Amino acid sequence: MATINDNYLKLKAGYLFPEIARRVNAFAEANPDAQIIKLGIGDVTEPLPEACRKAMIEAVEEMGDRATFKGYGPEQGYLWLREKIAAHDFQARGCDIDTSEIFISDGAKCDTGNILDIFGKDNTIAVTDPVYPVYVDTNVMAGHTGFANAKGEYEGLIYLPITAENDFKAEIPLQKVDLIYLCFPNNPTGVVASKDYLKQWVDYAREHGSIILFDAAYEAFITDPEIPHSIYEIEGAKDCAIEFRSFSKNAGFTGTRCAFTVVPKNLTAKASNGSDVELWKLWNRRQSTKFNGVSYIVQKGAEAVYSEEGKAQVKALIDFYLENAKIIRDKLTAAGFSVYGGVNAPYIWLKTSNDLSSWDFFDKLLQTCNVVGTPGSGFGAAGEGYFRISVFNSRQNVEEAMQRITEKFKV
Repeated sequence: MATINDNYLKLKAGYLFPEIARRVNAFAEANPDAQIIKLGIGDVTEPLPEACRKAMIEAVEEMGDRATFKGYGPEQGYLWLREKIAAHDFQARGCDIDTSEIFISDGAKCDTGNILDIFGKDNTIAVTDPVYPVYVDTNVMAGHTGFANAKGEYEGLIYLPITAENDFKAEIPLQKVDLIYLCFPNNPTGVVASKDYLKQWVDYAREHGSIILFDAAYEAFITDPEIPHSIYEIEGAKDCAIEFRSFSKNAGFTGTRCAFTVVPKNLTAKASNGSDVELWKLWNRRQSTKFNGVSYIVQKGAEAVYSEEGKAQVKALIDFYLENAKIIRDKLTAAGFSVYGGVNAPYIWLKTSNDLSSWDFFDKLLQTCNVVGTPGSGFGAAGEGYFRISVFNSRQNVEEAMQRITEKFKV
């Protein structure tokens, strides 16, 4: 009889967002007249930029002509897109990233999980707490952990708490760790990292031979010129970091699917025989074997992000969502909540009121105001007592949600 990957049995009962959907659906069935406003998952609501739409329409027309039809593309992504990414996202910021070091994919979420394919099972792994759940769950699936304890912490992972008490900045570990997950602007807390703070992590990683897995999916929301957009803005980062980026939140590609990962060619890790192996070669082999690439049509849409029209339209989208963030921050602060994030990021992180647990706060907000957010405890034990609100919704819904909360919810 066939057997299963028993590591899946270690996973907690449900991934965070399906559990939210289950509770919302149950409430909606019991209250069919309720007008529910969802500020939970980080899914965008505004249309794709016009420049991207036009480019994709033109690409569709090309697919209807034998002379311009495209079949399989390069697994690494088309060169013309990677050249634009290298020039605009990295070289323009002084980052020495070559086109060949960029790999186009269908999502940063996918890549942060798939990257584990090229790493061994004996690595010591550090994650912040709270943390984007995919980092933890994919390590569980890969057999890198033991079982979870009563607080949901998995044996074998090193958890680095981030709370208001340490300004939501994880302390550098005292012990040696091999793989370090960092996300800035941070999901879920919405905080950002200074160059000095990131330099501490780069120095630590270089000293210990560690690899930083740097998730920069929300970098487009950074407006402070002093805050780095890429880990590669930090001296020495090419020796110790892999970076993940996405078109989902800047250009609204959540349903279109396009992202990329940067693996510097000089980045190495140890084989079991002690030799140094280039991670670029392993990732290139992995992608060439397991991935057929993002569609030509989607990549043409992504390329248009870097046109003058595309850049202006993407900026308008970012400005729109950041204005939503300001509205949410201002209204919740005035209502008496302790509010964090939401300045250079699309997430607001707040303390729950009246000592409610994260899930009790979720249920009360849903039942009292018909508004959906995300319980902080779903991101880790240190997230208990906190709550995440996403800015991704229409202006009308954001203003309506804040009006309901300030009028009906007692802090």
